[in-house]
Amino acid sequence: MTGIDAAVVGTGPNGLAAAVTLARAGLRVELFERADDIGGGLRSKALFDDDVMHDMCAAVHPMAAASRFFREFDLGARGVELLNPDISYAHPLDGGRAALAHRDLSATCEQLGPDGERWRNLMQPLLDHSAGVVDLVLSGRRTLPRDPLAPLLLAGRVLRHSTSLGGFRGEKAAALLTGVAAHAMGRLPSVASGAVAMLLGHLAHGSGWPLPRGGSARIAEAMAVDITAHGGLFHTGAPVTDLRQLRHAKTVFLDTSPKTFLALAASRLPARYARALAAFRYGPGAAKVDFLVSEPIPWSNPAVGRAGTVHIGGTHAEIVRQEAFTARGVPTGEPFVLLSDPTVTDPGRARPGRRPVWAYAHVPNGDTRDPIPLVRSRIERYAPGFGDTVIAQRAITAADYESYNPNYVGGDIGAGAITLAQSLLRPTPRLDPYRTPLPGVYLCSASTPPGPSVHGMSGYLAALSALRREFGVRTAPVLAPAVTASTR
Repeated sequence: MTGIDAAVVGTGPNGLAAAVTLARAGLRVELFERADDIGGGLRSKALFDDDVMHDMCAAVHPMAAASRFFREFDLGARGVELLNPDISYAHPLDGGRAALAHRDLSATCEQLGPDGERWRNLMQPLLDHSAGVVDLVLSGRRTLPRDPLAPLLLAGRVLRHSTSLGGFRGEKAAALLTGVAAHAMGRLPSVASGAVAMLLGHLAHGSGWPLPRGGSARIAEAMAVDITAHGGLFHTGAPVTDLRQLRHAKTVFLDTSPKTFLALAASRLPARYARALAAFRYGPGAAKVDFLVSEPIPWSNPAVGRAGTVHIGGTHAEIVRQEAFTARGVPTGEPFVLLSDPTVTDPGRARPGRRPVWAYAHVPNGDTRDPIPLVRSRIERYAPGFGDTVIAQRAITAADYESYNPNYVGGDIGAGAITLAQSLLRPTPRLDPYRTPLPGVYLCSASTPPGPSVHGMSGYLAALSALRREFGVRTAPVLAPAVTASTR
């Protein structure tokens, strides 16, 4: 390990993004992954059948199509095809009804009746300034926005929907927006959930909510190829349990939770900073179920079967009530569920009579309940007979998710509660949220700004910070394909 410029601990999307950036700046980079394969939240595996791939964590990737890091990295030019369904997400309701978020904004508005123009007025200005809105939300919260209109457009909408996610005459539009806000995994409504609703909501009609052809692992593989091409070296099955293992590296980048950082650093951290990390709050958990099914899901409303993502939570009022229980740590039998049938968007994922289905339930942090009966009953409410199509099933509880990936403390796949304070000041209040008090040590996980999702921005911004401070590199490396490790 002698002579390493940068050691990266963890190979989730942010660890990989940091390594891409550092390697392209000409640094000697080595990555350390406790698991036997890389990717973190971007892993795909054959669980029940060698020919059918299941995404282990993230499956749908609006941020991989929209974030600054991935726009510059250009997945498409690297052979990663992001496939968009015509319906980004659907929200089934009782009685065979459903609200549908089409890629086409006009088509969405047409089926919302009297709320159609309200939906258009909410989303169209964000679409007109989408790159600026995305760059603002996916920033380190410490720089001026590139598009000065973006904060103005967001502020009013976020504040309006931080007090009421309703404001619509009909049930469909209210449920459609509330289901997106629930991605914040916390009490509804809130400022944080309003921001999530505006970001993800407008992207559904813009760059979309795509799935990578062949599975999420394709994104990690493309990043790993670029890192290796620029001299990076991977160590898998190589857990780091103490920062002293990396003492020969000039800089260290931790794609880890604050809890893991505390364990790695032991008593080396200043007491005040260590207390702040220990006080970092984690959000509700996710419990995941993977199904192998024999046929498409028999939705009561067939249009739901054309969506890449399905929100199962009922009406606006039902979702708000359920997410409040979950945030308080109260288990119920009717959790909010996110579901994806990837074969809808990527038919090549299926084999005759066999297709994967992916589902997450929002549950209290650390929940130990088997989520299979919970998730199956939620799907059956809107797709009677679903159980008859199930060939095999596998569950991971919220409590077990932390064993699978230590960043998911108690099953919190967002790596920290999505609140206003923690969105702005995660993981602690510092001018540079990536730099730690330890010389040359940087945090780059989703526990730093801009937070969760597969966007790579936490790793990218942490790498830029270190390049300036530790190596005197003040221009960002070019990330586009077929470019050598030189800087702009």
